[in-house]
Amino acid sequence: MARIATLITDMFEDMEFTSPKEALETHGHTVVTIDKEGSKAVRGKQGEARVEIEYGISDVNPEDFDALFIPGGFSPDLLRDDDRVVAFAKSFMNAMKPVFAICHGPQLLITARAIEGRDITGYKSIRVDLENAGAKFHDQEVVVCQKQLVTSRTPQDLHAFNREIVNLLEEKGL
Repeated sequence: MARIATLITDMFEDMEFTSPKEALETHGHTVVTIDKEGSKAVRGKQGEARVEIEYGISDVNPEDFDALFIPGGFSPDLLRDDDRVVAFAKSFMNAMKPVFAICHGPQLLITARAIEGRDITGYKSIRVDLENAGAKFHDQEVVVCQKQLVTSRTPQDLHAFNREIVNLLEEKGL
C-alpha cells in the first residue's frame, strides 16, 4: 500500500482533503500530512475540517513517499512561497511518482515549473496561469496525464478524482 505525502495548510478546501483521504484510506493507503511546520492543526476554509499536521517540510524526504496529494482551496497558494515545499513537490514530478492535485492544487506545480507540456485541469481561475506555465488545459472533471498526474477542477469532480487516484495507485502496484 502507498504512503502518500499531503501538502496542506490553513484554508484548504475541506472536501478536497477529506473525500480523497477517505477514498485512499479505504483502499489501504496511508495519508501523511505535511505543512511548513509540524505538530499543529490547520483548518479548512469552510470550517468543517480540522487536520493535525504530522510533519514539517524540513522533517520529510520525498524518497520516503510513493505519491503526492495536493488539496485545493487557498492552501496551495499559501504553501508555494516556501522553496522547500516547492522543491518537495517538484521532486515527485521529476521522479514520475503519482501526483494528485485538485482545484487550486496545481498552483504548487506551476511554481515548481513542473507542468510544461502536460495535460491538466484545475479551477477555472487558474486556467490562464496553467496555460502560461506551458500546460495543455482541459475543461474536464478529471485529467490523467502520462499515468502520473491526476487533476480535477472542483469538489463536484471528487467522485471522478477519487476513482482515478485509486485506480492509478492500483495500476502502479502500490
